[in-house]
Amino acid sequence: MKTKIASLCLAAVFSILAFAGNSSAAEEGFYDKDHIRGFISVGADYRGMRSEFQKYVNNVAFKNIGHMEKAVVTDTSGKADTVLAKYYGDYNYSKFNNYYLGLHFILGAQYKQFLTWFDINFMPYQRSERNADTYVTTIESKYANATPANRVYNLYDVEWFSYGVDWMFGWKTLGEDAFFNIIPAVGIGFNLINFHFPSSFTITDPERTKSERVRDRFYSTLASTFTAEIEFRLQFEQFAVGAYGGIRFVRYSELDIEDFNIDPNPYGTDNVGDTWYAGLRFTWLFLSPWDKKQQNKL
Repeated sequence: MKTKIASLCLAAVFSILAFAGNSSAAEEGFYDKDHIRGFISVGADYRGMRSEFQKYVNNVAFKNIGHMEKAVVTDTSGKADTVLAKYYGDYNYSKFNNYYLGLHFILGAQYKQFLTWFDINFMPYQRSERNADTYVTTIESKYANATPANRVYNLYDVEWFSYGVDWMFGWKTLGEDAFFNIIPAVGIGFNLINFHFPSSFTITDPERTKSERVRDRFYSTLASTFTAEIEFRLQFEQFAVGAYGGIRFVRYSELDIEDFNIDPNPYGTDNVGDTWYAGLRFTWLFLSPWDKKQQNKL
């Protein structure tokens, strides 16, 4: 994943260099840097989660990992021994819906009909509130006769949110300054998803030779993304408003919690974050050097 991000950043640098332009390229006619104009946009959209994404969020966020504690086991002869046992319990939370609000801030550049931009996207965090401060657990069944057989643990609100950056490329199909335009675009990027779990579970390796407790904090995992969208835009001089929609494909890495990877696949889902979306975008286009020269002639 680090390699993917490094490659993306390297490509971005080359793109910026190409646009920012050395004068020799402009003189040779590759492009006219006086026609490059920057723009900024803000937008918001409704994001519909694909079924696998909703399963991924709910299965990971509410997964009962259990709590590991020492317990005393007594055999039939009355001999006592201390073991490490898991304690499990039931807690009642509302599952997360299959939609959320996406918010966007965009920085980009336009050269004639070609557009490229960085879409910084994020969402308000989603919360499922605890209905009690604590919950009661019971020891795993193979240690049914151990003491203590019950324990009490704190509960937290369960939360999740995500944010990321997409590097997009678009084309104004009806001309550079048309009042109405159709702009298809594609892009690649990365995304982070963050989870806050219900309780201070204990994460262990299969042999139970080492363990760590889940803390009262968010845990994150990284994803690569591919986005395809289309925007229907109305442009008024330097201001534009557009309605857009598309699909974003996301593939997350395994969630790393205190140096333990939590693999959701055995729990009925893949590490996916695919969404479809529709929203509104407001754009302000800056004047290019060529635009400024034309204004000065007036």
